[in-house]
Amino acid sequence: MPGRVRDFSKYGAQGLKSSEAIAVQLDILAGGIASPVESDRGLAARLRYLTGSAGGYEALERAGISVSARTLLGWLAETQNPNRLNLERIDVAYWDYRRRNVAQDLKRRLNAGGGTRVELSPVNQSGVTPARQRDITHRSLNVRDWSEIVDCWAEDDMDGLEDEWCDWLMDIGTDWGEYHYVSAVGFSA
Repeated sequence: MPGRVRDFSKYGAQGLKSSEAIAVQLDILAGGIASPVESDRGLAARLRYLTGSAGGYEALERAGISVSARTLLGWLAETQNPNRLNLERIDVAYWDYRRRNVAQDLKRRLNAGGGTRVELSPVNQSGVTPARQRDITHRSLNVRDWSEIVDCWAEDDMDGLEDEWCDWLMDIGTDWGEYHYVSAVGFSA
């Protein structure tokens, strides 16, 4: 797709893809368990969340956890501890299930009132030589329909999210490519 940046940071600019920044902000809006999975509290909370419904068990399967019912009960009773790999998989399953659970609510909140304004902060050019720096200002755009963006985020489809986000980003105009990478995005719901 024309306009997308190639060789980002070749001259010292710092930032991340704006679609990745959108995913980070959606993660923040989704909220969740703050305690790390390695802590007793964090593990117990994640397991309770995941074992409370059939969807949680499906998330455990998608994450690659296939343990016996006895082992799972041992984890829940805190008489057994998962190994490092299973801890990582439990965390992946938790966030996968959390995203899927909050997706509809996020779409409703972000689409309310005609959409949500997104503020785009340009890349950090402090490491770029002055001759190569570009004059890039803060910009904003109103995303009127978040459905596809949130669906891609909930499915952890970063390629799809980037495509959907770039469709909206082009609403800025001809200089939309300057915001393919940003230092941050800001929006709330």
